[in-house]
Amino acid sequence: MTDQPLRDRTVLVTGGSRGLGREMVLAFAAAGAEVVIASRKLDGCRELAAEVEAKHGRRALAVACNVSDWDQCGELVETAYAEFGRVDVLVNNAGMSLLYPSLDQVTEAMFDKVIGVNLKGPFRLSALIGARMAAGAGGSILNISSIEATHPEPMAVPYAAAKAALNNLTTGLARTYGPRVRVNAIQCGPFATDIAKAWTPEMVDYMSGHNALGRIGQPADIVGAALYFATEASAFCTGSTLTLDGGWR
Repeated sequence: MTDQPLRDRTVLVTGGSRGLGREMVLAFAAAGAEVVIASRKLDGCRELAAEVEAKHGRRALAVACNVSDWDQCGELVETAYAEFGRVDVLVNNAGMSLLYPSLDQVTEAMFDKVIGVNLKGPFRLSALIGARMAAGAGGSILNISSIEATHPEPMAVPYAAAKAALNNLTTGLARTYGPRVRVNAIQCGPFATDIAKAWTPEMVDYMSGHNALGRIGQPADIVGAALYFATEASAFCTGSTLTLDGGWR
């Protein structure tokens, strides 16, 4: 692999302005890519785009998009192609969960929001971009899943269901858009992103004690896996879900 394996490639990252998305955007730019940074908050996207251009000299486009909105997904795709003429890598990273006192108090609006961000958005973006990739030069789609997909906790059941469906979607998309498009997923364990600010020391100890490495993940820990799936290093890998959880047990 060269020092810049993504030179002359365009990468679109949803939920790209902070957390794991931010870390991946910076890594992709360092690897030579031009990047599309999408999230609901445009200011955060613009700040990161300016940082990308200053640090790495790569073009970066900031786009406001709520991926749970079908039409906004279409507008995001059209904006990316209008600016760069191509998308070589799509990273469906945007995700969210909602707190609830009990399952019977989950409202329809809450349920729909969780499913919309974690499943509907990735489906719509992958369908639009995957079809163009398959008809053109090919590409890679990377879905960011969660350990909740296979180890659902009582207070994250809708989220866990959505991420389990995302894992299934990964396999289906790989079969739909192969052989020109590779589709894979990273199933993340607990990471020290913005959500971790709400964790108590006891929660951190609990999560750290449940994996072989004895700690929660740092945002930079996702970079190696993300670059593997985004580049030709994973040329013979599709329909796979990589567990990145420190050895959860």
